[in-house]
Formats: sequence, C-alpha cells, structure tokens
Amino acid sequence: MKKYFKHLSVLLAKQYAAIGGQAVIEGVMMRSPNAFVVAVRKPDGEIRLRRDQWFGLGKRFAFLRKPVLRGVLTLVETMANGIVSLNYSANVNMDAEEKAKALKKGMSEADYEAKKAKSQKVDIATFLTMAVSMGAGIGLFVFLPHALTALIADFFKLDWGLDSFAFHAVDGFIKACVFILYIWLIGFMPDVRRVFQYHGAEHKSISTFEANLPLTVENARKFTTQHPRCGTSFLFFLIIISIVLFSAVFTIFPIGAGLPTVLRHVVAALFKVVLMLPVAGISYEIIKAAGKCSTAWWARAMSAPGMLLQNLTTREPEDDQLEVALASIKAVLFLEEKYNLKDAEKRVISVEEIDLKALTDIEETNSQLNDFLEA
Repeated sequence: MKKYFKHLSVLLAKQYAAIGGQAVIEGVMMRSPNAFVVAVRKPDGEIRLRRDQWFGLGKRFAFLRKPVLRGVLTLVETMANGIVSLNYSANVNMDAEEKAKALKKGMSEADYEAKKAKSQKVDIATFLTMAVSMGAGIGLFVFLPHALTALIADFFKLDWGLDSFAFHAVDGFIKACVFILYIWLIGFMPDVRRVFQYHGAEHKSISTFEANLPLTVENARKFTTQHPRCGTSFLFFLIIISIVLFSAVFTIFPIGAGLPTVLRHVVAALFKVVLMLPVAGISYEIIKAAGKCSTAWWARAMSAPGMLLQNLTTREPEDDQLEVALASIKAVLFLEEKYNLKDAEKRVISVEEIDLKALTDIEETNSQLNDFLEA
C-alpha cells in the first residue's frame, strides 16, 4: 500500500483537481467529486477518520452541472458538508473527553458504549443552534450593512435610491468591513486560531497534491497557507458581484415600490438574500476560472484581494495538524480510485470510522485499515 500511495497524487492530480476541503474542530474535511472524508485529532493523539461516499444532486441531475447552476449547488452542498463535518469533529472531541471522565469514575468501556448508543437521537437543540447561527449571519452580513447604508443616505440627505449604484457600492463596502472586522476579532479566540491553523494545513495539503508531490509532511510544509480556490476568496468575489448584480436588478425591477420606506428596505434586504444564489453561481465560475489559470496575470490580479484576506483566516500549521489534513486527503483519493466512484450509479460504500496512530499507518499493511479503505 505504501508504494501505491507514493504515486497516487501524481496519478489523480489532473482528474480530481477540484478537490477541496474545510477546517473543522481539531481536524480537516476533504471532499473529492465523489468521496467525503473527515479527519480529526482526538485528545489522546490518535487520528479519527470518517469515510463516506458523496452522491450529490449534480450526479443525478445533469442540468445542475451547467455553469452558474453548479456554483449554486456547490454552495448548498458545501454548507451541508460543513455542518456535518463541524458537528462530527465537535462530537469526536466531546465524546473522547466524556469517555475519559466516565472511565475515570469506574465505568467499564462496554457500559459507556451501551449508554452512548442508547442516548444517540436527533438533537433538536443542534438544529436550533444552526438555524440561529444562519439567521445571525444573514442579519450581520445582509441586513446590518443595508440598514447602515440607508441610515447614512438619510442622515447626509444623499440622493441614494435602491436603484442607484452608489447605494449598493456603499452597502458592499460596509459588508466587506463587517466581514473583515468579524474575522479579525474571532481570530483572537484560541479555539478559532486552532481552526485557522487547520485551514492552513488544508491549503498546504491540497497544494502538495496539485503539485504532483508525494503527500508527506515534509512536502506540505514547503507550501504557503494561501490558496486561490479558498472560500475566503470566494466571499470576496461574492461581495463584488453582489454590488453589480444588485445595482442592475434594483434598477430594472422596482422592488418594494409603493411601500413605506422602512418596510421597503426590509423587503429589499430579504430579496438580496434570495439573489445571493445567482451571485454565488457567478462567483463560483470566476474563482474556478482563476484557479485553472492561476499563473496568468489576470487570474493573479483577481485572486490578490482574496489571497490577502486569507492572512486573517489561515495560520501556519504545526506538523501534527498537517498529518491530519494529509490523512484526510490520502483517504479521500484512495476511496475515489479504489471504488471507481466517478462511474458509480449508486451508493457503494457506507459511513465508517477508524482510528490511526499516525499518518504513516495509512501506508502500512493493517487488516483493520484495509477493511476501512477496501472492503
């Protein structure tokens, strides 16, 4: 298996160039077009791997793979992947801590596992937390900038209507400032700084793969924590495209015309939330083109602002964090190739988990690991 992994990145680099990931709590999620793996560093130092097949809507409905639509689908799927991965990583760490406490109090491991299995059920509180978080995000990055722009226009008696480019340009500028301030502030939180380090590890691992190099800590260490296809860059394009699209749409369609001023702005802000889907689709196409032509001057120029923003959302990772990211990408590539998931018309692998002592375990002969990867 070690010889196989040594050449795997070279064999698959072009075929799965769109591989992407996300930093989670003490870990990294990696997703190829058809496979999905989360790797988490447990409190005891082991690496927990969770494998799954990604059988998305794009594979079932060809029209969703068309330009712009595929960007909307990618946004929705990325959010879904992120929620699953974040919850999983949080549960792995919480479960390890709770298990350690239970064993320390004298409970047997078998009794703990039985209690855990009995208590597992749909957690309504988790869904409520997600809903509240999403609502807070919309309020902070859509309603607040819109309201501040309207207040500025009213206070200074400026002739900014919803159909003016100036209104949406200022709205976009405030949105960018709120985003940057938010990222800068949460970066002081120790747990968030750890996530930002794993974000850097994710980028370094993907860059190693894209450079056709063996997926080792030594090779990954050489690369920068920045990457042109990062979600941070995507958010920058989201803001720029939204300024142009909102200006055009609100000029052509008199959204909320005839309503009282406050109510009209509320309706307009809600309409902006809906418009974020086509904005996401267009932004995806731009960042995808920039990623494919990353050496071209225009691509570098377009990616520069987003790359600068990544100085806030990434940190230099430690070697043990690189190990986690590399374990995730190695597993997802192996699953993609081993099961020929590109041509699979149905689910052929199930959700399974395994613990590794170190990154090197994934390259060694191990019956349990072979079952996890090949069964």
